[in-house]
Amino acid sequence: MQFASRLDNVSTSAIRELFKLLGKPGIISFAGGFPDAALFDVDGLREASEAALAENPGLALQYGATEGFDPLRAQIAHFMDGKGVDVAPDGLIVTTGSQQALDLIGKTLISPGDKVIVEGPTFLATIQCFRLYGADLVSAPVDGEGVRVDELERLIVQHKPKLVYLIPTFGNPSGATLNAERRRRVLELAVKYGTLIVEDDPYGDLYFDKAPPPSIMALSKDVPGSREHLVYCGSLSKVLSPGLRIGWMIGPAELLAKSVMCKQFSDAHTSTFAQVTAANYLATGRMPDTLAKVRAVYAKRRDVMDAALRRELGDAITFTRPDGGLFFWVSLTGANGALADAAVLARQAIEQGVAFVPGAPFFAENPDNSTLRLSFATADEAKIEDGIRRLGVALRQSVGG
Repeated sequence: MQFASRLDNVSTSAIRELFKLLGKPGIISFAGGFPDAALFDVDGLREASEAALAENPGLALQYGATEGFDPLRAQIAHFMDGKGVDVAPDGLIVTTGSQQALDLIGKTLISPGDKVIVEGPTFLATIQCFRLYGADLVSAPVDGEGVRVDELERLIVQHKPKLVYLIPTFGNPSGATLNAERRRRVLELAVKYGTLIVEDDPYGDLYFDKAPPPSIMALSKDVPGSREHLVYCGSLSKVLSPGLRIGWMIGPAELLAKSVMCKQFSDAHTSTFAQVTAANYLATGRMPDTLAKVRAVYAKRRDVMDAALRRELGDAITFTRPDGGLFFWVSLTGANGALADAAVLARQAIEQGVAFVPGAPFFAENPDNSTLRLSFATADEAKIEDGIRRLGVALRQSVGG
């Protein structure tokens, strides 16, 4: 078959391909970026879905508006108000997961050859999505406090990008959180250069020790003229249920209008039943308790992985302890002759019954082969201890230890 030329620059997900190796009995996986299904508020979602069928089944099972179910848009607007973002219900659209929001951004804004700045590293699906639409991706370096805004400004001046894509809070895969001063600088750069900033925020509610700085969009009220240069992508996937496929996009009216048009072509609308269920759930007020439970569990798992990494791998690695989210971003140092190639270590780790994702695919350019991503979300504390022990064995084998 003769496939579209746009497919020449993309490939299947390295993470999805890795899952094919995980059928080995007893394997402990730190590979996926999934929330723990044991933490889903099944009772609350059951009540919300039963109410969707009991109260107005014809509406819940019928076609719906492409922009989204109005009561859900109102609930999301209220949810965002609690996060410091003032948005009217008609100032956002509901998407089939926040990943569809990224796809709509690609469809509506990116032409072949357009420069797009992303973090290095960044969300793998964003790299794949934007490349599918022909973007020429440029990586802005990240440190323990998020994207380096000095380098970001240099790259904006040099490349005049169509947009800048950031995950400023508990980034995937970096785990880094952009500090408040840098967030303000990003807003100032948006105004100074007329650059569109896309803020992807699927993890912002998963904080552990203290709340992160307000979102870039929330801070825009303090930087005149910046709101018109911002797009915000949100999701219920990591905090409630990925199976609902509920996300949303906030942005300039003209972008939302074009996105609605393109969404009509692709799926007509996000599942009405899922939207009614989500609206019912948010209206019950159960979300704060759900978030508190999830944060407490993930915080303990973060602490266990932190201690185990320091104990089992020592100076063979460096990392920044994440303040929230789902991930540790680890660099192999090669100290004392230890392995410094994460792809090689991944194969050895599989033999020891533990899996992780090598970091190189998360870079749009200049991949760092010493990096790897570990998720602490789906393994309990005992499995985290055992899995990191196995990882230590795999690493020591590389130097004959």
